Amino acid sequence: MRILMVLTSHDKLGDTGRDTGFWLEELAAPYYVFKDAGAEITLASPKGGKPPLDPVSNAADSQTEQTRRFEADREATAALATTRKLADVTEADYDAVFYPGGHGPLWDLTADADSIALLEAFNAAGKPLALVCHAPGVLRDVKGTDGAPLVKGRTVTGFTNSEEDGVGLTDIVPYLVEDALKAKGANFTSGPDWGAFTVQDGQLITGQNPGSSAETATRLIAALAA
Repeated sequence: MRILMVLTSHDKLGDTGRDTGFWLEELAAPYYVFKDAGAEITLASPKGGKPPLDPVSNAADSQTEQTRRFEADREATAALATTRKLADVTEADYDAVFYPGGHGPLWDLTADADSIALLEAFNAAGKPLALVCHAPGVLRDVKGTDGAPLVKGRTVTGFTNSEEDGVGLTDIVPYLVEDALKAKGANFTSGPDWGAFTVQDGQLITGQNPGSSAETATRLIAALAA
């Protein structure tokens, strides 16, 4: 079982002067769901090398058992420091793909041609695609095998408008995940703000927020076993 995890390479939160990147829990929790299930995990990012970590995600009140486990895991931190370039990975080498969120993906992965092609290839091959929190936004410009938006008519979730408002970044982000997916014809659904919520539509699995990360990964493992 080979799983590809795709992280952002974008490190600036618009023109605020603040740093951003990937959200640690959204990498760490799925990483150990996969690892503990016996999966072989590869990390990739647009630029390769060490992707930027959103510092807020590693603050004391954001840490979890999984984030602490990851930070103490030499194998995991070595893999994070040496992610593969997204242009150098191919769908054929993996059984599934998982995208952690954080605000970074809104700026780079959404419009990244390699990311779009990769997601389209996984979909065309009938392999599971799982994305959590802000990462479902990277589906915005991805097309299905019929040429229509991949999310058109599909049930999905992701970071909600109200959650974005709750962190005070509605006017900073380049787009709102909920609005972007709805505009592409998705049936966007969600649970209570900050509660774990995951939906699956065929091989497409999406999670609403950081707390949904482990459940989203567990659903991916189940999809591979089906």
